[in-house]
Amino acid sequence: MTDNIMNDEQWREKLSPEQFNICRHKATEAPFTGKYTDCKKDGIYHCVCCGNPLFDSETKYNSGSGWPSFWDVISDDSVARHTDFSHGMSRVEITCKACDAHLGHVFEDGPPPTGLRYCINSAALDLKERS
Repeated sequence: MTDNIMNDEQWREKLSPEQFNICRHKATEAPFTGKYTDCKKDGIYHCVCCGNPLFDSETKYNSGSGWPSFWDVISDDSVARHTDFSHGMSRVEITCKACDAHLGHVFEDGPPPTGLRYCINSAALDLKERS
């Protein structure tokens, strides 16, 4: 795992410009443009910044939102939740618990069994396929 005490210059060296803007400065990729939006491969989605396991492909579903969506996290220790009042609305932001990378948001309109929709930027994820 990457030490989360990196400055912007170090993160810029490690990440692509899109990954840097999304993960370190809370940007959002355009809907339906991310490489994992329609991905159906089996594996574990990790934080692109530090490698922390975040989501299992078994919880991924097509929400129609334009971003990869999951109905659960791999562990309660994998993500942190923060109230986000940006853009004139109240949402729950999801960040990587290990390195504080912005991942996306969670909404209460997902499928059973959790009823949650973790709406995540593809650029924040790195899929490690199961063999």
